[in-house]
Amino acid sequence: MARIVDIIFSILGLGMVAWLFWFAFDRSRDRGALLIKWLVSAPVGYVIYAVVIPNFRQGGLSAIFGLVVMLLCGGVLAVLWAGTVTDVIAKPFASLYDGGDEPPEPKPYYSIAISKQKRNKPLEAVMAIREQLAKFPNDYEGVHLLAHIQAEDLKDLPAAELTVNHFCEWDKAPPKQVAAALTQLADWHIKFFQDAPSAQAALERIIEKYPDTDLALVAKQRIAHLGDMGKTLMATHERGRVFMPEGVKNVGLLESSAHLVPVETTPEKLAADYVKHLQEHPDDTEAREKLAIIYARHYQRLDLATAEMEQMIDEPNHPPKRVAHWLNLLADLQIHSGADYEAVRATLEKIIERFPDYAIADQARSRLAHLKLEFKALGTTPNKTLGVYEQNIGLKSNRGY
Repeated sequence: MARIVDIIFSILGLGMVAWLFWFAFDRSRDRGALLIKWLVSAPVGYVIYAVVIPNFRQGGLSAIFGLVVMLLCGGVLAVLWAGTVTDVIAKPFASLYDGGDEPPEPKPYYSIAISKQKRNKPLEAVMAIREQLAKFPNDYEGVHLLAHIQAEDLKDLPAAELTVNHFCEWDKAPPKQVAAALTQLADWHIKFFQDAPSAQAALERIIEKYPDTDLALVAKQRIAHLGDMGKTLMATHERGRVFMPEGVKNVGLLESSAHLVPVETTPEKLAADYVKHLQEHPDDTEAREKLAIIYARHYQRLDLATAEMEQMIDEPNHPPKRVAHWLNLLADLQIHSGADYEAVRATLEKIIERFPDYAIADQARSRLAHLKLEFKALGTTPNKTLGVYEQNIGLKSNRGY
């Protein structure tokens, strides 16, 4: 019976040793050294099994001899495996800092390309970028850098446009990156060729690809200000001659200098310009906001100002912070125009109702807590009733924008 038990334990031991050998060999970084360790350990283990254990069982001087042999075998095994055992014990803790055996996530590196670009070697930079893009196709950082070098350094806008279009046609391209790439392409069309139609076409692609989104709203805003954007870009990159008008002679001898003061644009003219602009670009929130302020503060028409503000506030794709800004501005206009306390409170409470989990809701609560102090500081009576102010300002109801 005892012999059968020994055979069973021997088989289990050999099976365990074989499994450990395969597990360690499969994960080892130096399989040659590991194989040598196992080849040396095998005869040592046989000595322990065939010599040490039988001598221990006999007892007496044989047990002492077995102990001496065991110490020698243990020393050999310790020399072979001490480092490996230490690594096994320490590895779980070291993995918390060095990531263990998990290989680092592969990613492209553009430092060489950027270095070559800075050294005025754009063609070599393009080659370095293409090497990385061959391994990581449609990587946005690489696409953006490649298009930038083509447009800015090589002055090859058609090539940059092809690079951008190739990325934008990728069906898995993130919307924000597509919008950023097309917006940059529009800027280049304005900057290098003052080509507003091509810039508008690039921005309209954003609207077509992502309708009814915040990306589309931003694109519409940029389309509405293409002319201003062109002037800004040209001013930052081109410094032309500045012609100064001739000054007034003998200014100290004039009876009055009132006629020398520059004529400011009247609110009426600004309102008319904004109306005309909004008929063409109804999604331009910047112009609509300015128009609402003129209605409330110059014409005393809070009703028209409110209509303009609510048109922006009710648009579903504007970010919460922007909507909160407009609601706070509407509250300001209501206070300055003499609206009652309840009307202003209702306006501010809309921020809390719409965005209860945002910081802007806490700001609205704080303003509500001090709202009566705002009325008092402005000397406004909360219960004042607005009068009727009729003036032909070109924006009655049923406007088409």
